[in-house]
Amino acid sequence: MKQNHQHLAIFREPYLSAVLDGRKTVESRFSKNKCAPFGRVKEGDIILLKRSGGMIVAWAKAGCVWSYDAGLSRLPIKEIRQRFGKRLCIDDVAFWKAKAAARYATLIELCDVTRLDPTPFPKRDRRGWVVIK
Repeated sequence: MKQNHQHLAIFREPYLSAVLDGRKTVESRFSKNKCAPFGRVKEGDIILLKRSGGMIVAWAKAGCVWSYDAGLSRLPIKEIRQRFGKRLCIDDVAFWKAKAAARYATLIELCDVTRLDPTPFPKRDRRGWVVIK
């Protein structure tokens, strides 16, 4: 039996609002090091959406998950931008330039996004993604 995990994802604006209003349907996480959510999030996992510096405001179920490694050699950043750009709601050229040096990328389809009453979560570190269970 497949065991689903729970994750805490930290979102800044305007991306959180774009998820909540349904414009942003895929979340991306790029990194130079192999860290969560790379290799840790799977289809069916629950993702708690926390406002940066604030509370958990929604949850979503992970749909399709795409992971790219080794300097993004399987799908370069330019192709990720072309394939997922609209669903990511990221038009900022500076964002894409900054992510060009990433070695790892995880893209997660956000399904069944559901708003919650704002709920505190005791988190004090700088990680943008935490595997809870």
